[in-house]
Amino acid sequence: MDAAILEKVNQWLQGNYDDATKEAIKKMQAENEQELAESFYRNLEFGTGGLRGIMGVGTNRMNKYTVGMATQGFANYLKKVYGDEEVKVAIGHDCRNNSRFFAETTANVFAANGFKVYLFESLRPTPELSFAIRELGCKAGVVCTASHNPKEYNGYKAYWNDGSQLVPPHDKNVIAEVDAIKDVNDVKWSGGEANISSLGKDMDDKYIEMVKGLSIYPEVITKQHDLKIVYTPIHGSGIMLVPETLKRFGFTNVHIVEEQATPDGNFPTVIYPNPEEAEAMSMGLKKAKEIDADILCGTDPDSDRVGVGIKNHKGEWVLMNGNQTAVLAFAYMIEARKAKGIAKPNDMIVSTIVTTEMVNEVAKQNDVNCYNVLTGFKWIADLIREKEGEENYIVGGEESFGLMIGNHVRDKDAVSAVALLCEMAAYEKEQGRSLFDKMIDLYVKYGFYYETLISITKKGMNGQKEIADMMEAYRSNPPAEINGSKVMEVMDYEKQIGKDFESGDSWKIELPKSNVLQFVTEDGSKISARPSGTEPKIKFYFSVKTKLKSKEDFDKKFAELESKIKGIIDSMNLK
Repeated sequence: MDAAILEKVNQWLQGNYDDATKEAIKKMQAENEQELAESFYRNLEFGTGGLRGIMGVGTNRMNKYTVGMATQGFANYLKKVYGDEEVKVAIGHDCRNNSRFFAETTANVFAANGFKVYLFESLRPTPELSFAIRELGCKAGVVCTASHNPKEYNGYKAYWNDGSQLVPPHDKNVIAEVDAIKDVNDVKWSGGEANISSLGKDMDDKYIEMVKGLSIYPEVITKQHDLKIVYTPIHGSGIMLVPETLKRFGFTNVHIVEEQATPDGNFPTVIYPNPEEAEAMSMGLKKAKEIDADILCGTDPDSDRVGVGIKNHKGEWVLMNGNQTAVLAFAYMIEARKAKGIAKPNDMIVSTIVTTEMVNEVAKQNDVNCYNVLTGFKWIADLIREKEGEENYIVGGEESFGLMIGNHVRDKDAVSAVALLCEMAAYEKEQGRSLFDKMIDLYVKYGFYYETLISITKKGMNGQKEIADMMEAYRSNPPAEINGSKVMEVMDYEKQIGKDFESGDSWKIELPKSNVLQFVTEDGSKISARPSGTEPKIKFYFSVKTKLKSKEDFDKKFAELESKIKGIIDSMNLK
């Protein structure tokens, strides 16, 4: 075994670690050296969003010690920034195995550093943590979750005083402080327990009332209160707030998928607890078919992502992709506000560089400013901060099944998204239509955009290198054509340069650096490549478009766009 790995192993065996941890290390030494190497070959990286990794012992795993050291580093930075000011922090967690333990560990370390700590009494959706930071005037916050990752994972998301995840300069500065913690003895583990207060129903009520205030057509819900809604929390924290929020909106016919209603970090009914996956939504679809529902909604373990199922124009149940859900939400917020007379001249919406450009077209035709930022809701929050007082933010979102409606929460929020999507369904039903009918109408009006995402997973010690090599190959030798169409433009967000291949002109990309490449072809297709920031994956986003003259042409045009994306994937050898 590599000498550097052995040195780390011995430090843990000889250091101030508990007996259970040392026994687990000895067991791996005797039975599984490969797992031992995976557990210690590096330090679990505190990235720009925090920690995320497989749970277990070792420097490359989520455990009491990696969480405690990360928290001490974060605490040290907060002390540097705020000096003698009172520092308040809020802490939440989801349903995952060990999430409560990690949240309590985090609370104890912050409290031992003299901070005033607000710890949720039990699991809660991540967006409520963001809301609580703002509501309580906290300087920072943490939520222990690995979002939609498999059950082996857990994570630690770090938030700043506006309720958003860390952005420059705080992200890099916190990373530096975390990296400076070299020993578990540098951590203040206990001694400040009196500084910890519990958060519960009072904060829930404030949050739900805030979400209720986002409703645009409460009178329509009154008429359509019996809209048949199926909801699944997929064993996650959404069960704590989504049903009650729908009730307070006025919906009286909500059906919970009982097999997935109980919070459970083992996620016994799914492979991946991710509403982006059809398999995770299959029980919800089954129930929706059984009761002939109007809409199906599902949320991930920490309830920041939402999946939606509706009946198509043929009466078949289909799952919307994240781009379609975003378009429906953006169009509703813009059009409904106009119809209600509450739109403002300075309204703005925010999308991301890998989200459908149909959002931009909807905004353009409605004279609403639309901004495109890097992937991640922290960048949407950053833009809101920049435009505060000048422009009125109404909605933001991206293709990864995330929406952020209104500015009281500064992260993606599936609780408010479920409520507003159900309101949209009620509004369309009042017009005698379905959400799918509305989607086709939007395609006719704004153009037929269609997107697909594929992810290629590269696990283990070599996985990151393989992903880096793939990106370098595309960067140094971009394709001349894709699916028979010439590549006209390449945008390299890491180098912050865009280039027109035909004219040879180049321009500076006015966004922070990010390891993303985009190729735009002569026929208007757009292909984006981006390594995931939270998983050992590289993601490829494909976007194609055409004109849709009438509803009757939908099936034909949809088949053409699907075939086009298949051709792109085949031509790039990404099967």
